[in-house]
Amino acid sequence: MFKKVISVLFLLVCFISTTCSQQSNSWLIEIRSVLMKQQDAWNKGDIEGYMEGYWKSDSLLFTSGGNIQRGWNATYEKYKKSYDTKAKMGKLDFSKLEIILLSEESAWIFGYWELKREKDNPKGVFTLILKKFKDDWKVIHDHTSMQSATGGSK
Repeated sequence: MFKKVISVLFLLVCFISTTCSQQSNSWLIEIRSVLMKQQDAWNKGDIEGYMEGYWKSDSLLFTSGGNIQRGWNATYEKYKKSYDTKAKMGKLDFSKLEIILLSEESAWIFGYWELKREKDNPKGVFTLILKKFKDDWKVIHDHTSMQSATGGSK
């Protein structure tokens, strides 16, 4: 009898671990998909598609180069102004992504970005906070910095 109880408990623990692991993996796939869709849209010259990954709210927070940008519309307009040609946009590559689930509804991401353009090759790091909404994950906070010519970040 004791062996049967232990066997049932062991199988239950294995089932719960597998279920939790599968759920965790699906979140990671969904989150990674947001970034890959952004990268693909950018590389097609589609800023609107890129912005689909961001929370469409006045509470979106974007910081870069010591500047703070609040709101989806303001962030979108800044992107349109700064990257008004395909040449300025270049080819975007995200790499070395570290994704940490903070809860079932929030995640923290650290990664590297790089723009490959004809005349230069800016790159740096970013930290994102994503929130799970009804059907998808959205970036609610983006802190991006550019690597200086000496290798440090600005």
